[in-house]
Formats: sequence, structure tokens, C-alpha cells
Amino acid sequence: MLHTTEGEHSLISPETLAQLVQDFYADVRKDPLLGPVFEREIGDQWDAHLVRMVDFWSTVMLGTRKFRGNLVHRHMQLPDVTPEHFNAWIQLWAKHTTDRFDNHTTYKLRRVAYDIGRQLFQAYFDTPSSRRAEHAAEHARQQADALA
Repeated sequence: MLHTTEGEHSLISPETLAQLVQDFYADVRKDPLLGPVFEREIGDQWDAHLVRMVDFWSTVMLGTRKFRGNLVHRHMQLPDVTPEHFNAWIQLWAKHTTDRFDNHTTYKLRRVAYDIGRQLFQAYFDTPSSRRAEHAAEHARQQADALA
């Protein structure tokens, strides 16, 4: 984690975002609830995942437009996700954004994370399981079409 003294904050940059992502996912991997879900899904592809997450946050925070993808479709493929996973994820994110950047940047980082979490939570838990299965089937069809 970047250490700052009282009143001193890092400027948002590709480098500080990369450090934030690295630090955050190091703790995700150690987390007893989140770690197994991520390890099962990502396996030995952590470097690629971290690059993708840096691209995502750089797109959101710096307007780089490096990230392309559909977060809901991708996350809906994960089995056994519970509301507790969302809480653990957002608590870790809050921990890692505290005192790292100025108030405006911290607020935006958290607001985006909360919005993503809310959207994914609704996709998981505010729809009947049959709609979740339909959503997964639609994603599989889109993937197949993309490969054709």
C-alpha cells in the first residue's frame, strides 16, 4: 500500500491506479471468503486479470478507453456468489482507497465500485434464478457468435 503522511495524497495516474489494483487484489487473494472464488476463476491468469483491472480503472478514472467488456455478463458466470461476497469486496475496496488519494478521487473510486456492486448484486439476487440462467445462456450465445 502507498503510505502517505497527514494531508499528503497521491495524484491519480496510471502508476497509482496500478498500485491500488495490485494492493487490493493481493488482499482479495488472502481473504478467506473472496480468495477461493477468485482463485477458482482466475487460476494462474492473475497477471492478465490485473492488467485488465488496471485498464478498467484507467478508463473510468483517466478516460484512457483501454477497457472493453461487459462486467455483468462476465461476473454472472461465477457460481456460488453470496451477498457476503459483495460486502467483503466493497469493504476491502474502501480500505484500499482510504487516505490514498484526495477526497474527490476517493469518492469517485468508491462511487464507481458501489455502482458496479449494486448492478451485479441486482443481477444476482433481484432476478428469479430462471432469468439468471437465461442471462448466462444469452452470454454463451454471444460468445459463440463472436467466435464464428
